[in-house]
Amino acid sequence: MITISLKTKPSMSHLLLKDTFDQFSFIEGEITTFNTFTIDGYLQKDFFEEKPEASHAHWKDVREFCFQIIRGKRTPLNFKIILSLAPENFPGFLNEHNVTGFRPEDIQGMYLNLSYDGLNLTCITGISMKTFTMDKSLERAWDDAAQKKLLELELVV
Repeated sequence: MITISLKTKPSMSHLLLKDTFDQFSFIEGEITTFNTFTIDGYLQKDFFEEKPEASHAHWKDVREFCFQIIRGKRTPLNFKIILSLAPENFPGFLNEHNVTGFRPEDIQGMYLNLSYDGLNLTCITGISMKTFTMDKSLERAWDDAAQKKLLELELVV
C-alpha cells in the first residue's frame, strides 16, 4: 500500500473525461457537492434481462454519471472513488508482472482509492485477498505498476 499525490486537473481529466480507467471495476464512490451522493458499484443482477457475470460495474458505465455530479462552476467539496483492476484482468497482471504463488480466484481486489479533500487529490493503492497470505509480492507488484502508470500519464505531483 502506497499513497501517491496526484496533480488534480490532469488527473480529473483522465478520470472523468478519458477512457484511462474505463476497464477498472467501480467498487464505490461518494461525491459531496450541494449534497452527498453515494454510489455502490455492485451490480443488481435482477435488473438485467441477461444477467452479467461481473459483480461490479466497470468505471466506463458510471463515469458519465459521476461527471454530471461533479461538473459545474464549483469544485466538489470532496470525493472518494474506489476502483479495482477488473477480475478478468487478474491473470494477465500476474503473468505480465511475473507474480507467482497467487491464483486469480484468490484475489478479492487490486485497488486504487482516489480521494479528493477539496484541495488535494491522492491515490492509495491496495490489494485484498480471499485467503490469508504473508507473501507481499503481489502487493509490491501492484504498487509498482500503479505508480509507474500514473507517472507515465504525468499525473504524479
